[in-house]
Amino acid sequence: MVELLTPAGNLSSFNSVLKNGADSIYVGLDGLNMRNNANNFNLKEIKNLASIVHQEDKKLYLCTNIVMKDKEIEELKTILPEIYSYEVDALIVSDLGMVDIAISNNLSVHLSVQNNTTNLATLKTLKKIGVTRAILSRELSLNEIEKIAKNSPIETEIFIHGAMCMGISGRCFLSYSLYGENANCGKCLQPCRKEWTLIGSGDEKIILEKSNDSSYKTNFLSAKDLTMIEYVPELIKSGVDGFKIEGRGRSSDYVSTATRVFREAIDLYNNQNIDYKFNPAWLNNLKKVFNRGFDTGFYFNQPYMISKENEATYKKKDIGKVVNYYRKINVAELKLWDELSINDEIIIQGETTGSINQTVKSIEINGIPLEKGVKGENIAVTIKEKVRKNDHVYKLLKS
Repeated sequence: MVELLTPAGNLSSFNSVLKNGADSIYVGLDGLNMRNNANNFNLKEIKNLASIVHQEDKKLYLCTNIVMKDKEIEELKTILPEIYSYEVDALIVSDLGMVDIAISNNLSVHLSVQNNTTNLATLKTLKKIGVTRAILSRELSLNEIEKIAKNSPIETEIFIHGAMCMGISGRCFLSYSLYGENANCGKCLQPCRKEWTLIGSGDEKIILEKSNDSSYKTNFLSAKDLTMIEYVPELIKSGVDGFKIEGRGRSSDYVSTATRVFREAIDLYNNQNIDYKFNPAWLNNLKKVFNRGFDTGFYFNQPYMISKENEATYKKKDIGKVVNYYRKINVAELKLWDELSINDEIIIQGETTGSINQTVKSIEINGIPLEKGVKGENIAVTIKEKVRKNDHVYKLLKS
């Protein structure tokens, strides 16, 4: 059965994906992974995360996948025995020099997509040096993936949802060239996502907008996001071992939604008592959270669509926080700094709570039913799951 791997850049995301059906969770070791813009985790936190996932019969993978110099190699050497003692299920690395070092510390090794694995010969070589899984290059087609996966001597994994990088398998030097920050060491500032200007006439096939000064501005370096939710059966039949969602830098509602949607699709396909049928609600739910529009990447052809900054059908508005939760009656007391009405859709997020989506069905103050609460009021709202003091409350607004 295919494994669903989901990302966590902080505790809220971690608890969100755990509750929404992840088989395994991958997190970054602070300072040594490709998402330094995420909160990431220190050694003490990783020990706790590993304990939690193993209690749930899940797995924890640790990203140490930056391009490494001797300084970083030596730093990792000193802490790998400790990481092994936490029973981390695998180390995700991109530097081949780390493979033997990790194995000598009894850790399983997964080779990052940054290594750009594109053929069976490479997988056979990786088997010889002890790698147990490779995340295949994003630039492969579905047909190529199937031929590789069904003949691979080690496990294979593919990305099925999330942001796509303009660089080949994430190898990009744009941030370094412009700002002196190395994306390959986890410090990508995403200049490709900005609106760029071409001076002169340009190529009308890619220029979308003409500015007042007769130059052309567009996000022509920014790819649309990947989603393969419409092709889950084809992906499962390809024979890969893992489906990976990208997003350690994303919010907990983003990763919880993506996890839940793909969990439902995978489980429906695996249910032999029910005929599989794509559910349009899956794609609609993915569109609600942050996205740059969707494409299928290189799975069927070369991606050709450029993205906007965010094409989510809903935006989050910060409207309050949780003051208290009364477990016996499933009611939360919320402090509002913006109005909230019956039938509004809200998200409540916190480190332990994760991310909870719910439509407001009732609002009360001192036992009196109301149609809406206003700024400055403390209101009582029925909440289906336990929430905690100081959790953030957001209202979803149509874009």
